[in-house]
Amino acid sequence: QIRDLHIAKTVEDIGFYAGFVGASYMLGRTLTSTAWGMVADRIGRKPVIVLGIFSVILFSALFGLSVHYWMAISTRFLLGSLNGIIGPIRAYAIEVCRPEHHAIALSLVSTAWAIGLIVGPTIGGYLAQPTEKYPKLFPVDSLFGRFPYFLPCLCISVFSFLVLISCIWLPETLHNHNTDKKEDQASESLTVIFSNSEEIVEHNITSTTKNNVLKNWPLMSSIILFCIVSFDDMAYSEIFSLWAESDRKYGGLSFSSEDVGQVLAITGVSILVYQTFIFPRINRVLGPINTSRVAISLSVVLLFTYAPITHLSRPWSSIAVNIASILKNNFLITIVTSSFILQNNSVTQGQRATANGLGTTLMSFCKTFAPAGAGIVFSWAQKRQHVFFFPGDQMLFFLLAIVELVGLVWTFKPFLVVPDQFSSN
Repeated sequence: QIRDLHIAKTVEDIGFYAGFVGASYMLGRTLTSTAWGMVADRIGRKPVIVLGIFSVILFSALFGLSVHYWMAISTRFLLGSLNGIIGPIRAYAIEVCRPEHHAIALSLVSTAWAIGLIVGPTIGGYLAQPTEKYPKLFPVDSLFGRFPYFLPCLCISVFSFLVLISCIWLPETLHNHNTDKKEDQASESLTVIFSNSEEIVEHNITSTTKNNVLKNWPLMSSIILFCIVSFDDMAYSEIFSLWAESDRKYGGLSFSSEDVGQVLAITGVSILVYQTFIFPRINRVLGPINTSRVAISLSVVLLFTYAPITHLSRPWSSIAVNIASILKNNFLITIVTSSFILQNNSVTQGQRATANGLGTTLMSFCKTFAPAGAGIVFSWAQKRQHVFFFPGDQMLFFLLAIVELVGLVWTFKPFLVVPDQFSSN
């Protein structure tokens, strides 16, 4: 799409400009996610969720109709600003089930998010430029000939419209939250009445600390871990598609968009199976901390296997890429879900949407720089394929591994402080 917008002067510059389109969405989400979380804690989860889905319907369609680079950036920025669904959805998942089911609830949220990241590019790969791929169904002089990237965006909007209709039957959970809050306040009042003055002072200090999410270090340290992993994920997602579709003379795989879409579709199915049946059992045995450490360690090792794949011929390169993509994305979703569990157990129910909104804000801030940075680094790497020390494609995955090593270090004390129920880990 960036190529057809004629903003890039050379093929090597496409990654540079594509990165800023991705960054604009994250910038919009950075500016508004905390506010949407506070709104969800005040008026309810459902209104924020409905508005977020409506924004997807509108701005996804407008993105597909973009004929100028500034329009593509603007529609993505507005979508990021108005779609505050992530924080309320995580809070909602916790509130509709018992504590023993929190891991599976948040793993389903992560699964939905990951499958969206996988299925979205798959739809784009198969439905973009339909007049070239399916000329009998879509004539060149049709609407889809004039706007070659409108069809996949239209499919997303139609699907989102069906989801919006289903929200009619979505129950609100804020009343449960208010009831629990009143019970907590009544319990605290009785405690204060029957405590001596020294205990009253201690109680007030503890309440003040709990009410200020920025002073809640178990929450903030788990959010920082989430941000590190999200930065790495966004950079990896940006680099993977560009690397797979770039020519072999630039260190890529010379895959078509359909090939990349197929890889991502297979990965999406694996995530659904893993998160539904395997992750909850692993989390039950190891706990979220040790599970994260194992996943990050294995992911770092895996990244060093990507560059050698370019020396394989078909079909071995396709098989290797599919295996690597399945493992990498499942390692990622393991770490993300574990951080969700830590975040949601670090706050009271009355702060849950706000805390998740804050996490989304900080994560989006990191992801704002990831696609732009990844695009710049990718363009730079393509121009240094023949250097002796870490040639282009090797340097890309080496830098991703460095980021993940930082995340691994963060899972240990004194950086990561965990809630009391996980302190044994």
